[in-house]
Amino acid sequence: MADTATQTKATTLLRLHQAPELLTVVNVWDVISAKVVADVEGTTALATASHSIAASYGYPDGENIPVDLMLEAVGRIVASTDLPVTADLEGGYGDPAETVRRAIGIGVVGANIEDQMRPLAEAAANVEKIMKAAEQEGVDFVLNARTDAFVKGRDRDQGEVLAEAVERGKAFLDAGAPVVFVPARLDEDQVVTLVDAFGPQRLTMIGIPGVPSLARLQELGVARVSYGPMSQNVALTALQELVEDVHRGGGVPSTMRMLN
Repeated sequence: MADTATQTKATTLLRLHQAPELLTVVNVWDVISAKVVADVEGTTALATASHSIAASYGYPDGENIPVDLMLEAVGRIVASTDLPVTADLEGGYGDPAETVRRAIGIGVVGANIEDQMRPLAEAAANVEKIMKAAEQEGVDFVLNARTDAFVKGRDRDQGEVLAEAVERGKAFLDAGAPVVFVPARLDEDQVVTLVDAFGPQRLTMIGIPGVPSLARLQELGVARVSYGPMSQNVALTALQELVEDVHRGGGVPSTMRMLN
């Protein structure tokens, strides 16, 4: 059974998703990135990025990092903050329900779990098992049930892909997930279709160039926008630009902040 602090954070995170105000989470990958994000006024929750954590340890994305190492990294982030933390746990590393149970044990109160386009019955059963495990741990766990319909359907008719995302998302909600993550460069019509199918404050998205503005997504009833590995790439871009400027004879930019 999760401790009282974890239970409270889980309830807080769930309410943040259910509120009419759009929840934005700029993803983190280690303790210092977590502290920098948490210290910005208006930050109400943290989200880890599996791609970014794996890259930090030298692993390619796609469940190549050992689950123990991923959970260790996530646990360090959880221990560094009083904010609720939701973790990107890829497809669950072979046992989604047990991985989530272990994550709850280190204080994680929400998670992305990919369906990886498994047969729908199997994917929905995984959602049900995860939510059952969370119930047994006594937390209002925010499972951000991810469908990879668009990720794996780039070369297919996009109308068919949207219909598949709707079908899978509704199945995940029926299995107990509070929200559904549809990562893609969704246009406004696609967002409207998904929100109409799932209900308001049930769709979560990734904030990539080309999607509607945050203000418009809030108006449309989207629950949350996260940024995946984009935040780490923004940081790495700044690092690479520093190196390029040094090679040109320049140096540290005057806009630098001493954050650690």
